[in-house]
Amino acid sequence: MHEDNVGAVAKIQRMTDDDDAALFEIVRQRSFRKGKFRLSSGAESELYFNLKPTMMDPRGAYLSARAFLERVRSEKADFVGGVEMGAVPIIGSLAAISEVEGHPVRTFFVRKVPKTHGTMDLIEGLAPNETLEGKRVVVADDVATTGSSILKAVDVVRKVGAIVESALVLVDREEGAAELLEKHGVRLLSVFRGREFL
Repeated sequence: MHEDNVGAVAKIQRMTDDDDAALFEIVRQRSFRKGKFRLSSGAESELYFNLKPTMMDPRGAYLSARAFLERVRSEKADFVGGVEMGAVPIIGSLAAISEVEGHPVRTFFVRKVPKTHGTMDLIEGLAPNETLEGKRVVVADDVATTGSSILKAVDVVRKVGAIVESALVLVDREEGAAELLEKHGVRLLSVFRGREFL
């Protein structure tokens, strides 16, 4: 690495109001639709968020990861664990940016079902000698509706000894996720709320 860049690399970047506004606009343009939609929960809604187009866009990926990283650091997390497949793009970006800034945050993801071959793990991304036991974990997803998929991931990582007190999403649709998670001792944090897009 060039000597002049060392100080810049180690500096933690903070989200600005302009960054928040830019990310909101990317989500609005690339990931938000109004109409009649059936959600994965089976419920119907007039609001639909598919956040993959935001998380796979270069600027969207960067700003989403920065927004997550800021909130994760305030939680003093050792690991961020994403729900397959929703959070995988954003936590990959988060890990890379945290390394570039000189304050790495480790990540992993939780499978919906165990692999049918190899180690048959539910948790992916940990080295053979790594464990979540006693580690502070923030469970991440792209969007929260009922909170059931986040809760499944929370249960998986708690079973291996992780400490989970918070979950983080790009968009909280405000349709019961926060209440469900609170019953299980988990605070739901979000970058945006669904009603902001109306």
